[in-house]
Amino acid sequence: MLDSHQLAELLGTAAGILDAASSQFVNGHRADSAVEKKGNDFATDVDLALEKRITAELTRLTGIGVHGEEFGGEALDAAQVWVLDPIDGTFNYAAGLPMAAMLLALLVDGEPVLGLTWLPFTAQRYTALVDGPVHCNDQPVEKLRPAALADVVVATGTYNIDSRGRYPGRYRAAMLANLSRECSRMRMHGSTGIDFAYVAAGILGGAISFGHHVWDHAAGVALVRAAGGVVTDLAGKPWTIESPSALVAAPGVHERMLELIGAAGDPEDYR
Repeated sequence: MLDSHQLAELLGTAAGILDAASSQFVNGHRADSAVEKKGNDFATDVDLALEKRITAELTRLTGIGVHGEEFGGEALDAAQVWVLDPIDGTFNYAAGLPMAAMLLALLVDGEPVLGLTWLPFTAQRYTALVDGPVHCNDQPVEKLRPAALADVVVATGTYNIDSRGRYPGRYRAAMLANLSRECSRMRMHGSTGIDFAYVAAGILGGAISFGHHVWDHAAGVALVRAAGGVVTDLAGKPWTIESPSALVAAPGVHERMLELIGAAGDPEDYR
């Protein structure tokens, strides 16, 4: 097990690598699709180049393997593994929208022990070790306090009403309708990493991810936990790297969101 001093050193090394890659991230804005993926998804040349660059530097400087979104790599069940999403919010990035981020987390025995979320277009750098606190641009962020859903903004993932995946579009619409009746405002940013970082910073009260990819979640899970937030899947089970979804929120907000999500019923009933 890594001690706090070792984790802090790894965090500093990782931050330096992401800092150095930020100009490449910014300069590639509006990059075209290079690799088509499932479900109307794609990767740009910048995704591929950044993942290769960051992976090489992390491996060289830390001796720990990397599992990336585009190329895979080190097994997720390794004792220690970096998990990297070089561009979270690729659709935004390619379209010219600034809501895109670089996400990096270190898993130890499957648990995120540190997280980094870089927002180069807005010059925001979120970091945290497992025990907190969360930092934004090296300044500590106040720990999350209990809040009411009616007083906060909630972010959610995008969807197609006709989709029939793990969480069908009609189920998502019913669930979001329930939440919209009570929360202050709903937002759809198109970047899970940004949503989770903003929950950790107290900007958002909660955020929903309908996805299951660990590279979308791990960095933000580390941040939200370090901030004192609650992290589960949409059924209320504790989040793990194999979870089918993620719900992160401030205390109080999370409990109420789960109640309203549960009121939408079983996703299987919407197929």
